Amino acid sequence: MFWALFVAFAQVMGEGQQGWQPNPELVKALSQRRPDVIYDEAKVPPYTLPDPLVCLDGTKVTTPELWWKKRRPEILELFRTQMYGRAPIGRPSEMTFEVFDLDRNALDGKVTRKQVRILFTGKPDGPSMDLLIYLPNHVQRPVPVFLLLNFSGNHTVHSDPAIRIKPIWDRAKGQQVMPSEDTRGSSPSIPVEKIIARGYGVATAYYGDIAPDFPDSFRHGVFAAFDKLFGEKRPPDAWGAISAWAWGLSRAMDYFETDADIDARRVVVLGHSRLGKTALWAGAQDERFAIVISNNSGCGGAALSRRRYGETVAIINKAFPHWFCENFKRFSNREDEMPFDQHMLIALIAPRPVYVASADEDLWADPRGEFLAAKAADPVYKLLGTEGLPVQDMPPLNRPVMGTIGYHIRSGKHALTEYDWERYMDFADKHFKRATGKP
Repeated sequence: MFWALFVAFAQVMGEGQQGWQPNPELVKALSQRRPDVIYDEAKVPPYTLPDPLVCLDGTKVTTPELWWKKRRPEILELFRTQMYGRAPIGRPSEMTFEVFDLDRNALDGKVTRKQVRILFTGKPDGPSMDLLIYLPNHVQRPVPVFLLLNFSGNHTVHSDPAIRIKPIWDRAKGQQVMPSEDTRGSSPSIPVEKIIARGYGVATAYYGDIAPDFPDSFRHGVFAAFDKLFGEKRPPDAWGAISAWAWGLSRAMDYFETDADIDARRVVVLGHSRLGKTALWAGAQDERFAIVISNNSGCGGAALSRRRYGETVAIINKAFPHWFCENFKRFSNREDEMPFDQHMLIALIAPRPVYVASADEDLWADPRGEFLAAKAADPVYKLLGTEGLPVQDMPPLNRPVMGTIGYHIRSGKHALTEYDWERYMDFADKHFKRATGKP
């Protein structure tokens, strides 16, 4: 019933083409630059989305019980075997945590800083991840926390001289390099002081600690340590880099559950761009994450693949062959054959709150496709008793909407901005206050 109503409304309203519209001059310029890529909405081919509430055998999902027992597990398995790849299950038995830095009066006494080395195999010479944590000192413990991976090393997110600098991967050369001191605070996409002032903690780790981001990555990081679990040869459903990074986020959650300063029941997992894809996949699999946020995640993240708008399955598989499992390559230029689409990834997070955000100038990531995926997940959220997405049409620029599903499209380019952060903290306030009465 929910899906029939959604499809009927989409047909009447032109699939959400009210509200925001892309700049025609930008569409023209991008189309001229890449005539092989769809940037004109009129060129989006007709498509039919798989119904998230109809099982593979045709059974219609009409109760929450059937969703949890049958449909959700089969959707999860589809994404595991056909797109992101299958990761090792659960916390490694040998994994250990080493708190190598603890300062309860950091940043002029306003913050408790912790740095934790997570040894995935328990061995000092094995793969490990440095987790940098800032917690506000002015709020009662335990503290709700935003968790996200970063692109360039923990030392780049803040100028704090105590943050350990360690080697990062040079993606072009496929080797590790030691950053210089002058790179501290060079990528300020995490406004630590503003997050702390709102009463939230923030934790981050360098994604290259988990696995490097280049085609030959399977010889390094967690792949080198754990691929032996799959046998002598990697099977076609073995984890790709996005699945590995998502697995690393769950290992950070394993640590949070041991730290009395952190409220492990109120952890928000967030990601930007390829790490937005990662956050969605982590949140879909690991129900311990209370809120899931995708920032400009595009193709392979929140955007509907069947629209073929901006970056496509074929383009992403060619440019980043290590991100997904080998099976996913079968769907290059064959999106209509996929037994899933990204609305079903968002639906896997239900009934937990999820937020999808786009940027006005980031047409490569298909902002409308991101909104439509959130909208198409709404029937599952409604079935599970939530308010879902409280709008039918794509909202205007800089006009966020926040139900159990949240969405905004803001001015500007592909980035994680302070505007985005303020909206995400508003969203966390809305849902955490509902449960606890205070942030």
